[in-house]
Order: sequence, then C-alpha cells, then structure tokens
Amino acid sequence: MNLRLGRPRWADAAAGLVTGLFSIPEGMAYASIAGFNPIAGLFAGVVPAIVGSLTARTVLMVTTLTSAVALTANSVFTNAKLDFTTGNIAALAVLTGVVMLLLGVLRLGVVLNFVSHAVMTGFSIGIAVQIIVGVLKDATGYQPQGGNKLVQLGNSLAHIGSWQGAAVAVSAGTVVVWAVAHAVRRLRTVALLAAMVVVSAVVAILGTHVELVSDIADIPSALPKLTLPDWGSMPALAGGSVAIALVALAQAASIGPTVPNPDRSRTDTNSDFISQGLANVAGGLFQSLPVGGSLSRTGVSVSAGAQTRWSGIFSGVWLALIVLAFAPLAEHIPMPVIGGLIMVVGAEIIYGRRRDVALVWRTSKLSTAAMAVTFLATTGLPLQQAIILGAVLSLLLYCVQAARQARLVALVRQPDGKWQTAEVPAQLPSHEVTVLHYGGVSLFAELPRIDQQWPDVASARSPVLVLSMREVADIPSATMMTVLDRHAKDLREVGGRLLLAGVSPVLARTLRETRFAETLGPDSIFAADNTVFHALEEAVDAGTRWLATTRSG
Repeated sequence: MNLRLGRPRWADAAAGLVTGLFSIPEGMAYASIAGFNPIAGLFAGVVPAIVGSLTARTVLMVTTLTSAVALTANSVFTNAKLDFTTGNIAALAVLTGVVMLLLGVLRLGVVLNFVSHAVMTGFSIGIAVQIIVGVLKDATGYQPQGGNKLVQLGNSLAHIGSWQGAAVAVSAGTVVVWAVAHAVRRLRTVALLAAMVVVSAVVAILGTHVELVSDIADIPSALPKLTLPDWGSMPALAGGSVAIALVALAQAASIGPTVPNPDRSRTDTNSDFISQGLANVAGGLFQSLPVGGSLSRTGVSVSAGAQTRWSGIFSGVWLALIVLAFAPLAEHIPMPVIGGLIMVVGAEIIYGRRRDVALVWRTSKLSTAAMAVTFLATTGLPLQQAIILGAVLSLLLYCVQAARQARLVALVRQPDGKWQTAEVPAQLPSHEVTVLHYGGVSLFAELPRIDQQWPDVASARSPVLVLSMREVADIPSATMMTVLDRHAKDLREVGGRLLLAGVSPVLARTLRETRFAETLGPDSIFAADNTVFHALEEAVDAGTRWLATTRSG
C-alpha cells in the first residue's frame, strides 16, 4: 500500500485519548441498541482501530463500530435465525472482512467514484443527522419514537415536556464548556476532552442523577481475548456479510471528501477497502463486532487535533489502557456528556459541508433534487437501500447530463485551411460534402437528441456526409450502431454516402468486423491517428473524389 507511518505527535496522542474515551460509551451504546453484548461494541475500538489506522490511505479515518453497521448486523442475525454468540459474531466480522478484502483486491472501489458529488453530499449530511438523532436519548433522557430519523427528530421536539431536566442541563453544559474551550486557540484541539472531563467531574461532585456508562454495562478490566469464529454458521451469514460490507464501505467513502489527508496525499478507495477488511478480520478474532470507517469517531478525532494516522492508533491503545487500568472511572462518564459532544461533532460535519450544499444548489435543480432525495433516503430508509438509491440517482444524473452535453456541430473549412464550427444545416445539400462533428460518448440517452439535430436528407441528391467521431468511446453502444445504420441507409436511398472520420482504431476494427461496415460501403471508415484532423481531411478528400466520380459517371 506504500503507507508512511511517520513519527507520533503529542496532538495525535491527545486526539487518540479523546477518541478512546468516546469509544467507551458510544461503542457500548451502539452494540446495546442493536441487541448485542455492549462489550463487543467496546472492543470494536481496540484492535480494529489500530489495524485500520495502520493500513488506511485516508489517514485520519477511525475504523470502528457504527450505528448503521450494528443495526445491519442485527438484521443479518435475525434473518439467519442465529443467536448472538461470540463465535457467530466472530464469524460475521471475519466474513465481512473477507468481502471487503475481495472488493479492494478486485479494485471495485472504482464503483464509488461514479457516485455524484450531489449524492455524496446528501449522503454525508444524512449520516450526520443520523449521528445527532442517534444520541438524542442520551442528551435529553427521552427516547424518540418513529420509523426514521427525521420523524424521530420531530417526535423528540414535539415531546420537549418529556425531556429530563438533568440530562438536558448536563448535555447543554457540555456544549457550553466545549464552545468556551474551542474559542481559546490553545485549547481548541483539546476542547472535546476538556468538556468531557470538566462536566463529568461536576456531575460527580454535585451528584446529579443522570445515566452513566455503568448503566449500560460493566466495563471489564481485561483486554479482548482471542475468539475463533463458528465456521458452521458462515454459510448462513455469507449473504448478510455482503450487505454489512457495502453499508460500512459506503459510510467510509464519505470520510475522504469530508476529512482530506493533512499531508495532501491522495486517498484510495480500494486501499481503504483492504484496510477495513483487515480491521474486520483482525477484530473479529478479538471479540469485535463488524466495523467500518466511522464519520462520528473520525470527526471526534479531527476536532481533538488529530494530525496523522497515529491518532487512530493511539485511540485503540488508549482504550485498551483505560479498560485495563481505569475501567471503574470510565464507567462514571455521564451519557448526556457523550450525547452533547456527539451532537457537536454532527453539527460540525454539517457545517463543514455547507459550501458543498451551496455549490450543488447553484449547479442545477436536478443535482439539488438528487442531493435532497439522497438525504431523505439516508435518514428514512435502511442504509443499504439508501446506498442503492444513491447509486441509481448518480447513474440517472450521469445519463441526463451526458444527454444534455451531446451535440452535433457543422465544421466548415476556411480559405486558410482551418476548420470553424457552424450550425448544423436543416437540410443536407446535394452534390456536396458536409462535415458534422459528434460530441458525446455514444450513451444511449444522448442519441434521441442527436437524431433531432440530424439534417434532413429526403430532398438531397448524392450528398456526402462526413461524421467526425474522435470523442466517441472504443466500445459503441448498440443504440448508436442502430442510429448510424439507419442514417447510412437513408443516405444510400438518395444516392449519397456516410463516411466516419476520427474513429479510434479499436472502434474502427469493431465496425469493420460487423455488418455495419457493409452498409457504409468500402473505404468509409477513417481511423484517428496522432495528427489532429488528419483522418477528417482524408475522409473529406475521399468524399470529394467520390462525388467527382459520380458526376463523371
């Protein structure tokens, strides 16, 4: 992977400490919400975080348990009718890792490159909203009801009277302390840690009655143990592992654009696939649930001052040390403190995307609609369905944009030999060579537009039409072949010819090996070479000679 580890920095150690502390309540809460042993969520922040940060190309990405992965894993076990035993959990994590590794090795990460910026923006903001709504219970003491995150948000606001005063006061105080610390430049990188420590201490001193980490589960003073997967359950979990892998990878794909590498090095989706695969395989052997790149935990790390991949490594190391030496103290962290700080992280993610939202808004109504639909899907549908919908929307956007950009223009040779663009004539002139240039990629959605721009040939006699196709891909679409075949036959019916110029060598060979070349006639395809307009000049000269021969005949 050609990864540089570099030297650890104090800022990374501090960021790792903050992230490790967050991993205690957040990981346990995510596992608990999904019905798993909270300890499996806790240990998801140890080995997977270390392995993921050691190997990821997105250097600040923290690989650990996310709420979406936890809930998807619950669905997988329910559908497979398997118990949440440690062996079955290990089997699911290892299988998920193997799927991720295969996707990375086969370099299928390129598929995510086709997801449009508008869709990815809507997806990222939707995930941020999920993060915020997911901790409303911790921050307010009220469990919101509803089938999706937006409904839950509305339900929580509609039941403000049911919020617990103590929980709200603690979470609000946490946000205030964070804001004060964040306003001081020297404290900015440790603002999250300062808010967590100060407010936790105040709650302990005042004896404020709020939910603590210990109310979720006791934290064992021990490191995760080696656990072998239950090999017999793997066939039943194989399909579900693919779903979890896709959910986790799609979540992680939004981290690179949101949190670019500080050293300006390029991220690589396929390498990140492999990194998360290794983290799942290693974590699965050490009592961890399936994991993926966590936008919330990465946001915590970045907000705490992370500068290199060491921040993620430190988060796993600190968590292990805290569990070993300070488990009783960690159990006293108030859940409203975590809720308040996670809401800050979610708000920072949304705020960081404000320019992307404005850009999409100004770009086009279609892109804005795609962003809005993806956002609604991410907050209202199971994440795997939202991912599929986002991919379909990206494909539709590409088709529509390609169709809009495709066009025909006329090329007219000037007295000095240069070519100048002009409007396509409504009717093709008789006994003349007309040159048109096709700008497009031969996508099926483009061709109806090209058909509308094509000049009428019914009233022409012996016309020659040279079609410049230098920009067309090597592999033609069947629709393009059908359209060109029809226009070539129309020209033959009026005694004319269609000549293709600037065709790529691969496409030229394909055309000659099909019956389409027979429709065009001999010497009708002129392949492109390294000299611009050379093939076009050859085609025009050939058309001119053919007209001269026709007239003399």
